[in-house]
Amino acid sequence: MNWEIIIGFETHAQLSTVSKLFSGASTRFGALPNMQACAVDLALPGVLPVANRGAVERAILFGLATDATIAAQSVFARKHYFYPDLPKGYQISQHEQPVVRDGTLTIEIPAQEKAGQAADQKTVRIARAHLEEDAGKSLHEDGTNSSGIDLNRAGIPLLEIVTEPDLHSAAEALAYAKALHALVVWLGICDGNMQEGSFRCDVNVSVRPSGQPALGTRCEIKNLNSFRFMEEAIQVEARRQIKLIEEGGTVEQETRLYDPERRETRAMRNKEDARDYRYFPDPDLPSLVIDASWVEQVRAALPEFPDAMRARWMAQYGLGRADARCLTASRPLAAYYEAVIASVSALQGACDQEIAKMAANWMIGELSAQLNRDGIEIDACPISPAQLARLLARIQDGTVSNKAAKDVFHQMWEDKARDVDAADRIIAVKGLKQISDAGALESIIDTALAENPKSVEEFRAGKAKAFNALVGQVMKATRGQANPQQVNQLLKARLEQ
Repeated sequence: MNWEIIIGFETHAQLSTVSKLFSGASTRFGALPNMQACAVDLALPGVLPVANRGAVERAILFGLATDATIAAQSVFARKHYFYPDLPKGYQISQHEQPVVRDGTLTIEIPAQEKAGQAADQKTVRIARAHLEEDAGKSLHEDGTNSSGIDLNRAGIPLLEIVTEPDLHSAAEALAYAKALHALVVWLGICDGNMQEGSFRCDVNVSVRPSGQPALGTRCEIKNLNSFRFMEEAIQVEARRQIKLIEEGGTVEQETRLYDPERRETRAMRNKEDARDYRYFPDPDLPSLVIDASWVEQVRAALPEFPDAMRARWMAQYGLGRADARCLTASRPLAAYYEAVIASVSALQGACDQEIAKMAANWMIGELSAQLNRDGIEIDACPISPAQLARLLARIQDGTVSNKAAKDVFHQMWEDKARDVDAADRIIAVKGLKQISDAGALESIIDTALAENPKSVEEFRAGKAKAFNALVGQVMKATRGQANPQQVNQLLKARLEQ
């Protein structure tokens, strides 16, 4: 029997506010236990929550980015369950009236791309995105029989993003998770740090015989904090359900955890339905009213999206699709490239395609490699866009060769120089200026030809390698400072006389 896998996502994106959803306590990661839990987070008697405007605006921003409907009126609800790390005995969330509904996210499935084909596109429906506060965390000390509670995370603002069951393979699920992660980070509403719990995915997996319209019983795999484990967990859980059904068993609706060492999912608890949470509107919080002017104010803050940016660069600067994709891997990287282009335009009055492509090649090659070696992000790059632009201009105008420019680049990196003219200064100090004077080069070429008659004879006899040997002699005589392109042209002209 052929089986179809059905997958839906519930993703918790921690919003990038400095304070919590309903209190003024800090959201900074890494504090000592319970050092960032105020009276509201501790649920002390008499305290009242106040909604964080910045969190609401981030939710609106996400809704606009996914072409969703922004609710004119949204309601906070109490979601009841009882865990030691939930001091109130309920979580403030949204149920019947979330802030965002009916959005979409277009993803690319890259499996076919490896075979040289274009990636398949798929539109995933986003049923809702709602605001809710996070719970605290239970701490289990190794080697003891005691546990503790850390309430630093209690009240952390989350946007829970829920899809329709539109995904049908682990590859599609992975593509969706990565696309969603890239979007929330690009928007600046979430830092996307999966290790710190800023981006957590719960995946609902069910199976059904191919062609059957009814959905199978779903199991939710909780707290998947890496893309690799997510892909593995979906595959493992789908195989478990198929095997169970084929052996005559039935799938129970439950919450499961993935064990990457054993490559298996394990039952955690029975899966609750909405009625189990006894939702009702929170009487301490008024309805959240979002008028059209507020939405338009947030819309004005929308950044240019990667797809549009890539299309613009490809049309304006002649970049290839792969290069444009690399440069939009993150918003800071794209901003750095844009700043390089702007600096070139300021220097030269315009930025032609030659130097725009050169900038892309340098950023994807030399710059990215150096960032990786030092383990830093583009935000911490010691070479400013204006400094790189000046270096690229010196390559284009023939002041330095591409090889010498790499020496200049590494010296700039090491010096962490602040002056915009750092490239010019290093070129002068190191004596790296390229020899481009035709008269001087012709004299050096004549000497090389006179001193290497055998190579001249071999070239004229049809041996192409002899030409390279003569070029090498000229470059040696100029200590590598001759303009290679000019040397090739002048030498060929001399030999053809």
